[in-house]
Amino acid sequence: MSETRRLEDVSDRNLALELVRVTEAAAIAASRWIGRGKKNEADGAAVEAMRKAFDTVAIQGTVVIGEGEMDEAPMLYIGEKVGCGGPAMDIAVDPLEGTTITAKGGPNAIATVALAEHGNFLHAPDIYMDKIAVGGGLPDHVVALDAPVKENLKNLALAKGVEVSELMVCMLDRERHAEQIAKIREAGARIMLLGDGDVAGVIAASLPGGGVDMYLGSGGAPEGVLAAAALRCTGGQMQGRLMFEDDGQIERARTMGITDPNRVFTLEEMAKGDVMFAATGVTSGAMLNGVRRVGHGAVTHSIVMRSKSGTVRYVEAHHNFAKKDFAL
Repeated sequence: MSETRRLEDVSDRNLALELVRVTEAAAIAASRWIGRGKKNEADGAAVEAMRKAFDTVAIQGTVVIGEGEMDEAPMLYIGEKVGCGGPAMDIAVDPLEGTTITAKGGPNAIATVALAEHGNFLHAPDIYMDKIAVGGGLPDHVVALDAPVKENLKNLALAKGVEVSELMVCMLDRERHAEQIAKIREAGARIMLLGDGDVAGVIAASLPGGGVDMYLGSGGAPEGVLAAAALRCTGGQMQGRLMFEDDGQIERARTMGITDPNRVFTLEEMAKGDVMFAATGVTSGAMLNGVRRVGHGAVTHSIVMRSKSGTVRYVEAHHNFAKKDFAL
């Protein structure tokens, strides 16, 4: 291996760990609002902390999936430049996925961020996306967004060598999913319904021991891109289609480079090239433990992944707030 390649690998590994510091900052800030019934305050704290943490990351970053347009969000808005200088990177963020979960003290709230080289993330508008995702090690096209639910379950069970009754399907607990839920149960599979947080649900489908065989249903399109970034690192299959409500949304998507409103995007079309992903638990869930505040500090639990190496690392960090030079 050349010296240049070794230096690039070291730089990538260091950058991946810098992302963990960014998500840790957001998670710790949001944790102060767990169970206090104020989702906007929790989200605002996470956004502010994440934005400040980005000031120390050695990239020239552009937010392409963020908190909304500049006139809607004071920080981490689409198009905002972050970082202290370095390679040009596109950034996808959700400083607090699960604002309502956090406000109610429920499970599976996380802080997430993903990085890719410029132009490698789908610029998805803040609308709904219909999604389907499964883990790695399966035949290509084992499931399809437009295939009947029963057919997808049958093909997935066959590929995994199990009965349909052993499959666990994860989806958001929403009234719009009532028909899909009925068809899944009719086919004999089990269902894990989430109150919120479909990024964690998609990731669970790709992690050994995640307890999920397939993710299905509609959720936020920006969250879909973040989930795709994670799947690029862990391995898996995913498809998504944007769900437009009016011509205005279609026109908005055209300005972002999406010309076919009916297009089904593959995993590689949503997140391509070398991708890095990090998440820190805010409240405990199936994937990550939540922030545990202890005395003048806190303990955080994070996951960090790189598509280049396929390595998945879990990081437990003990933070000392009393240190004057303390930095996340």
